[in-house]
Amino acid sequence: MSIEVQNISKNYGTQKALDNISFKVNKGEIVGFLGPNGAGKSTLMKILTTYINADEGVAKVNDFDVKSNPINVQKSVGYLPEHNPLYLDLYVKEYLAFNADVYKVAKSRIDEVISLTGLTPESHKKIGQLSKGYRQRVGLATALLHNPDVLILDEPTTGLDPNQLAEIRDLIKNIGKDKTVFLSTHIMQEVEAICDRVIIINKGKIVTDNTIENLVQEVVEQIIEVEFDQNVSETLINLLPNLNSYSNTNGNNWELNFNTETDMRPAIFDFAQHNGLKTLQLSLKNRNLESIFREKTK
Repeated sequence: MSIEVQNISKNYGTQKALDNISFKVNKGEIVGFLGPNGAGKSTLMKILTTYINADEGVAKVNDFDVKSNPINVQKSVGYLPEHNPLYLDLYVKEYLAFNADVYKVAKSRIDEVISLTGLTPESHKKIGQLSKGYRQRVGLATALLHNPDVLILDEPTTGLDPNQLAEIRDLIKNIGKDKTVFLSTHIMQEVEAICDRVIIINKGKIVTDNTIENLVQEVVEQIIEVEFDQNVSETLINLLPNLNSYSNTNGNNWELNFNTETDMRPAIFDFAQHNGLKTLQLSLKNRNLESIFREKTK
């Protein structure tokens, strides 16, 4: 087992950042760890990387307990924190050489990670001269330097342009072929493209732990977007069958949530005709990870 979390809780004063959470991550999995700001994502990552201790529970990385065996955990983990700490006055190779000494790895590994993370064109520069995207690459190269079994990445694509983002996405997918990757991000498209599984946390509690495929296939609310040709009152909207919730998104446009597997578009069309209305637009909203995230964390 690459990562094992058992009944972990963490408080900051009276604020409960993590509330008795548990999960396991198998070797070779790429797992997306999602949640709103302040949900507890970075706190858990800091616990798994031995930066802070949990108040309760047990966490293990590569079967090493993060509290009683932190050195072996640190050897097993490559960590890219959300706010990537770098020495801006050092050259890229100079900074990586410093970290190579810390990890006691061969200097030949420096050129390997520079190539792997696409840093070659900028490797002759000082870190302070690099764009935010390339600074992220330096952080990722540092995390890979000692060839760890587990990568823990907190917002790894921050500051990357679309081309760089695609390159880092491919890199993470390739890394996941023989390493475990545990990453947090707010870019849902990246999770859908990279991850095998998603864990969603909200207010310190896990609200979802499933594969993306299973999540998308779950039977949940059916969301339909409709535009009528004239104003419709809420009283009239409430006459629709199986209506769970609704919102007037703009003028005569409505987003309607139905608690049924039956396609409700024919019923909306009949409803419009019965009430002297016309439907100018009627569409079933695609269910994706972003909509799932909103449902689970609202």
